[in-house]
Amino acid sequence: MRIAMISEQATPLPADGASAGAQQRHVAELSTALAELGHDVRVYTRRDSPELPAFVPLGAGVRAGVKVVYVPAGPAQALQDDVLLRHMGDFAQWLRNEWRETDWLPDVAHAHFWTSGLAAVTAARQVGIPVVQSFHEIADEEPAGPGTSRGGYERALGRAVDRVVAQTQDEVHGLVRIGVPRARLTVVPAGVDSDRFTPDGPAAERDPERPRILSVGRLVERKGFGDVIQAMRYVPGAECVVVGGPSAERLAKDPQAERLRAIAEQYKVADRVRLVGAVPAAEMPRWYRSADLLVAAPWREQFELAPLEAMACGIPVIGTPVGGINETVVDGLTGDLVPARDPRALGSALRRLVNDKVRRFAYATAALDRARQAYSWKRVASQLGSVYAAVSGRRNNEAEAMV
Repeated sequence: MRIAMISEQATPLPADGASAGAQQRHVAELSTALAELGHDVRVYTRRDSPELPAFVPLGAGVRAGVKVVYVPAGPAQALQDDVLLRHMGDFAQWLRNEWRETDWLPDVAHAHFWTSGLAAVTAARQVGIPVVQSFHEIADEEPAGPGTSRGGYERALGRAVDRVVAQTQDEVHGLVRIGVPRARLTVVPAGVDSDRFTPDGPAAERDPERPRILSVGRLVERKGFGDVIQAMRYVPGAECVVVGGPSAERLAKDPQAERLRAIAEQYKVADRVRLVGAVPAAEMPRWYRSADLLVAAPWREQFELAPLEAMACGIPVIGTPVGGINETVVDGLTGDLVPARDPRALGSALRRLVNDKVRRFAYATAALDRARQAYSWKRVASQLGSVYAAVSGRRNNEAEAMV
């Protein structure tokens, strides 16, 4: 099957040395897994640098299966979402022309994020192919442009595409709440690369005498890093390492990093809190392996890869029952779930697990097994392949009925 991945604002090929975001990794790993199952995959992303070529293979192992195509739509530079919106018409027109004028017409287009969905639906309607939509996150009702809102676009997209793929039941509830028909929704969880994220291999340097609590993600308030830092009051002797945010050289002046450092000073744990900044994706397994446990404490989240990646490295997780964490982490088996925005409860759970080596080992063993069995990319790609076959088959049947 020919599959067009539309990911205009999250290229699966970040710049050299850059840290890939969760959506970038998702698109890259899903595309690779689909290619390994025999599908012909092309990823279309916006050209955001003048140095980029027209296309490039995604990886040496799948050169024949995955091609990343850089679409000229708007200026060749990074743009904010509200600015990107203005260029989605050009993106769609380029896709339509490409699919009409070359010998590569996809059987299905899978759009990632709402702006990609707008371009995909516009182009696909004109060439007669079905569209599958993944939102990855649903926005609040903030403005997306003059006279409209991002939520309005998401609602319209959810009704216009052939199928919406949600990653969690929490996301399903959110999509239904904004008006997406439940019958159009299918749940397929995120995957994790169990060949790369493993318990075996090198680990980042650490003090062997000090327990390490790791937290990973963008430095945005809803991720709950402030709560994690406050919780360190209740875990004497342990260190908290936060990986994510801007690069290390930009970290000193980052407003969110400054806020977290101020919280650490206020609660007198600054000597045990370390902000690392962004690290290349290839180095993430080393950081997970260096930790005794991972903590993920967002109070609003839908797309969270870090707990899965930690579990695949044999690391137990303490998290809040939010979004995907509520489904990936089995409370009392692979980790512990605590209420969101409750540093005291979080600190108690951290202290209990840090001090219980036997429980940590049991959680780690179960976490590794769950990550490998339930969240392999091969399994995820197979499930999505069935979704693609269903929507393309229905579209073909409809076309034949009209003849």
